[in-house]
Amino acid sequence: MAQLRHTDWDLAQVRSRASVEPDLQTKEQTLTSKPSVKLSSSPDDISEPTLLARIQSSLDDDKAEDVVTIDLTGRSSLTDANVVATGRSARHVSAVAENLARRLKEWGYGTVHVEGLSQGDWVLIDAGDVVVHIFRAEVRTYYDLEGMWSVDEVSHRLRAAEHAGSIA
Repeated sequence: MAQLRHTDWDLAQVRSRASVEPDLQTKEQTLTSKPSVKLSSSPDDISEPTLLARIQSSLDDDKAEDVVTIDLTGRSSLTDANVVATGRSARHVSAVAENLARRLKEWGYGTVHVEGLSQGDWVLIDAGDVVVHIFRAEVRTYYDLEGMWSVDEVSHRLRAAEHAGSIA
């Protein structure tokens, strides 16, 4: 495998990012520039908020309602946490999502992937280690993501076994 060579400009960019984003974990250089972030602070670095704390703060600042964080560490390979929030209207949902995406970019997390912004019923923001779902109240009730992700795995397996037994 060929070793990547960095120009002086690349090294200056990496150094400047390190000073702007002290909460990012340094990883081996890869072809993608998406950094790995920590969900929770260790006692050593309390000065800088984590990605999850920043997201929760942004949602709180924009008056999102019923903010729930679902820890998926070890349960999903896609993300470490889902954050679910409610907006009062389609316009409020879109505004909260736009502000969060803008703030994430300002904080150095890059451009995040946003889905559903134009409709304003359910906006999904993929920030890598944290996925944010912002709903209108009716849509949130209908999809019930909290219920889906908080299912106790043991009882779920028991119900699946009972269901399989009733089919046979």
